[in-house]
Amino acid sequence: MDNNRVLVTGGMGYIGSHTVVELQEAGYEVLIVDNLSNSEASVKYGIEAITGKKVEFEQVDCCDYDALDKVFERFAPQSVIHFAASKAVGESVQQPLMYYRNNLNSLVNILTAMRKHGTENIVFSSSCTVYGQAEKLPVTEQTPRREATSPYGNTKHICEDILRDSVVAYGDFKVIALRYFNPIGAHPSALIGELPRGVPNNLIPFVTQTAAGIREQLSVFGDDYNTPDGSCIRDYINVVDLAKAHIAALGRMRQGKMKDSFEVFNVGTGNGVSTLEIVKTFEKVNGLKLNYRIVGRRAGDIEAVWADPSYANNELGWKAEATLEDTLRSAWNWQKHLNNK
Repeated sequence: MDNNRVLVTGGMGYIGSHTVVELQEAGYEVLIVDNLSNSEASVKYGIEAITGKKVEFEQVDCCDYDALDKVFERFAPQSVIHFAASKAVGESVQQPLMYYRNNLNSLVNILTAMRKHGTENIVFSSSCTVYGQAEKLPVTEQTPRREATSPYGNTKHICEDILRDSVVAYGDFKVIALRYFNPIGAHPSALIGELPRGVPNNLIPFVTQTAAGIREQLSVFGDDYNTPDGSCIRDYINVVDLAKAHIAALGRMRQGKMKDSFEVFNVGTGNGVSTLEIVKTFEKVNGLKLNYRIVGRRAGDIEAVWADPSYANNELGWKAEATLEDTLRSAWNWQKHLNNK
């Protein structure tokens, strides 16, 4: 088996596509599987333009075990990076069964195929939602997981448990779960970025689409939280920095540096930034005025969360480097690129 092969599920998506760029630039042989439910096939051309390398892609749904099994049979990956999941908090509250079906079945199928075909390593996209509204901030990897505030968050809880139980039972898996905070921005080339279908569920696409006149108004969900300006606080991490954390995690597995067969890392900046601060910083760095209004709180949202990333900094040799200003500039450059298409 060529041990440089990485199967990237959901690799046409926002974080997946940026990670594929970093994988290719680090010399890995990559195959993307994606069902294109929340992404576009044309993303591969953006990746290819950045790396100068061909992108291998198969349109496969990870909930279809037979199709997935054929991919493993043909490609024989040593490692999997698993991004393929539904990820909108609000939507999960409205459509819980869709979230449980997609997010749990896809992981079970991947692990089943990994066992059958001798694939050992998996990097899993987890989320800071597993911490819920933590009693103490910032959160560390030792912060207790709390009851999820949304079905989406609960699927991340359950998927982590499935991975942990699989490591105990089978002994042939190495798992690193990266608990993401809030990925924003776009590749500095402006050739790939966040590409939401329909009405965006994430803040930054809504900001950029409002700035571009695609959306009439930006809604800020709540100004009555117990925070300095009343809006929610999050840890916003540049998507390229986040992508690089996956390369570091994969390297740790392949070099035999893991201290345990199941490891967890917080992937954030260590800085909490409010929704209103994002709006004001975006306006400032891009010389724009945003039409926004304060509306009621959104179901499933927590008040504040940000990371203590020191464990990831020390163990993975990884650190978030991009400034908030540069990240918000890259998001607007990506939106302008879309406008000119």
